[in-house]
Amino acid sequence: MTTSLTNERVNRRQFLRASALVGGGVLLAGYLEPFAGASALAESTGPAGAAPDFLPNAYIRIAPSGIVTITAKNPEIGQGMKTTLPMLIADELDVDWKDVRVEQASLDTNAFQNQWAGGSTATPTNWLPMRRVGAGARAMLVTAAAQTWNVPESECETRSGTVYHRASGRNLRYAELGEKAATIPAPDLEKVPLKDPSQFKIIGTRVPGVDNHAIVTGKPMFGIDVVVPGMQYAVFEKCPVFGGKAVSANLDEIKKEHGVRQAFLVEGGTQLAGLLSGVAIIADSWWYAKNARQKLKVTWNEGATAEQSSVGFASRAAELSKQPPHRTLRKDGDVDAALVGAKVLRADYFYPFISHAPLEPQNTTASFKDGKLEIWSPSQTPAAGRTLVARTLGMKEEDISIHLTRTGGGFGRRLNNDYMVEAAAIAKQAGVPVKLLWTREDDVRHDFYRPAGFHYFTGGVDASGKLVALRDHFVSFGEGDRFAPTAGITANEFPARYIPNCEILASVMPLGVPTGALRAPQSNGLSFAFQSFLDELAHAAGQDPLQFRLDLLANTPMADPPLAAGQQAPPPGFAFDASRMRGVLELVAEKSGWGKQKLPRGTGRGVAFYFSHRGYFAEVVQATVSKAGALKVDKIWVAGDVGSQIINPGNAENQVQGAALDGLAEALGQEITIDRGRTVQSNFHDFKLLRHVQATPRGARDAAHAADEQHDYSRLL
Repeated sequence: MTTSLTNERVNRRQFLRASALVGGGVLLAGYLEPFAGASALAESTGPAGAAPDFLPNAYIRIAPSGIVTITAKNPEIGQGMKTTLPMLIADELDVDWKDVRVEQASLDTNAFQNQWAGGSTATPTNWLPMRRVGAGARAMLVTAAAQTWNVPESECETRSGTVYHRASGRNLRYAELGEKAATIPAPDLEKVPLKDPSQFKIIGTRVPGVDNHAIVTGKPMFGIDVVVPGMQYAVFEKCPVFGGKAVSANLDEIKKEHGVRQAFLVEGGTQLAGLLSGVAIIADSWWYAKNARQKLKVTWNEGATAEQSSVGFASRAAELSKQPPHRTLRKDGDVDAALVGAKVLRADYFYPFISHAPLEPQNTTASFKDGKLEIWSPSQTPAAGRTLVARTLGMKEEDISIHLTRTGGGFGRRLNNDYMVEAAAIAKQAGVPVKLLWTREDDVRHDFYRPAGFHYFTGGVDASGKLVALRDHFVSFGEGDRFAPTAGITANEFPARYIPNCEILASVMPLGVPTGALRAPQSNGLSFAFQSFLDELAHAAGQDPLQFRLDLLANTPMADPPLAAGQQAPPPGFAFDASRMRGVLELVAEKSGWGKQKLPRGTGRGVAFYFSHRGYFAEVVQATVSKAGALKVDKIWVAGDVGSQIINPGNAENQVQGAALDGLAEALGQEITIDRGRTVQSNFHDFKLLRHVQATPRGARDAAHAADEQHDYSRLL
């Protein structure tokens, strides 16, 4: 999917259209005029062919009662966008949040842009477009009121869903202006005045998630909850070896099992992110289907991946580390010469494959009837899913409709739509609506894992304790000059550019295991390796680890080599800014009292930072190791700079805390190992999530919020 054609980075006019609602009220849609890149956008988000005449990117419905309904276009995967994006519209519209209702949109690439979730892009991509839609709607309502009163618009102001005329004391509620507003010429959203941040009433405040009450009261809203008339339940058995194919199965025996309606082979292909070969069982309940599956006997053609294993990867990585690298990604100065006379440190780092393990296993409900396919799915990329389904089943995309359900955890797993195309294929072959629900074992053993990685570091510090040279021979997965998905490394991994002698080298080995994005893809593994080695270098130099990092950031960065043909410079916000990183390091040092406390025996503190997805974050972790060797994390301090207004501080805090806890889980108990081309782990007993006892909530939370002692939401969090 193309992600560069955002509202921030193309030049075309934005405007509104309005229509009156039956019984009063008004419906407003923000539109984008066709532009030169529209064909590329249509190709990336919808059916091939000419771009639509207009692309509305948000809806506002103002009812006669005064209730304002805002459509949430993006999938909600737990990151809070179903609340955050409507907050932008509501604030500029100048209505009270208590009068706002939010509805989830279905997939509609003719009505919405960028209708997906991933890459930490939702807020920066929609910050201006959503505000402009709200401001444009407010401007139309002001014009309608001014024309009604025959007064200048400059004499009118808005507050809480009402237009006021200061001079006469008159006022009209938005709901009373619906029919008139529908006749107002559309404003150019690129030119509509926006609020000064000092005028925000909703943006920057703690707003509970719009689905919170439904979640805690168990209302059906997730994909796993979907029920449609005539629905039956499906399970799908795939080869335990990635990419293997089903040759035969005891289908006649399975069809005799209680409650089973159908059982059949699914042909499938070889694309790991698409429809794979397997056996589908359809029954009157998921329990019946699951029980029948336990008696399933399948003959598999396991394929070449059956020869791969974690042990084999480690052995091959060690061999490659001793050979010349396949590629040199960066070479500054002369590392070997700089190491002469320096204190040299060598260290090898490994991080494993990791499963996403969302609490809601993969699922999709699909109904095929009269050549049309209707799908209910918790997908992060529904448009890409529709394209995959259409291509796999030989259908037109316009014959496929997708309803977005709330997602019980995504973390990048649901960027791939394998479970969606499985449900669609099974429903089409079965001729009845089916809900496909994976087991936990399916989810752990058929993931798109965070790829493993091997780093072979050499570093040198001089007599003054200054880092003068660093080399990393990174061994990963891929073919030729291409890394496997999210298994790569850039030429600018810190401290590259901030030391005079640096080499980033890479070698790759073949991989049949599917890999993909997992929370800050690439960054979550690379940060561990590089920051840990920086710690070792600091200790070897006899330096304080935090000051060692600050000193590196104070160096003048070296210029990057010229861009190669076809390469593009990173867009604004994606280039590393050392001053901002120093800011979060200094803040976390201040808040944690770094170096100012004498810690008990067995207790220590560590510090690390990383720049990823336009965010600058630093952490201090305090941990205790018992005499028996048991590790307990006592406390974590986090400072972050995301470079803009925080829309919802409560949601921002949730994201930071959740990320820290997820990082702990990955570090303390999560590893996927491969043996004979298949995943060894299967459930939470051997792939451990963080337990409650490991994540005790902070005490006196309300007092901390009231004092706001540790939170500066103007720029830092």
